[in-house]
Amino acid sequence: MPTITYDGPALPLENKRTAAKEITDTISKATKLDPSNIVVIFKENAPENVAVGGKLIVDRKKA
Repeated sequence: MPTITYDGPALPLENKRTAAKEITDTISKATKLDPSNIVVIFKENAPENVAVGGKLIVDRKKA
C-alpha cells in the first residue's frame, strides 16, 4: 500500500477531506492501483514547532 504524508500546517477538516480524495484519485490514476489501497496521513505542525531559517514560524508571523 502506498502511503502519502502531508506534513504541514493544520488544515480545516473539509480541506483534509478534499485533499485526501484528490490525492488518492491522482495516485490511483498514475499507478493504476485501487484507491482502497492508498493511505493518506495528515501530520499537522503547530507554528511553534517549526522553524524556517532558524526562526520559529510563530515568531515570524509577529514580525
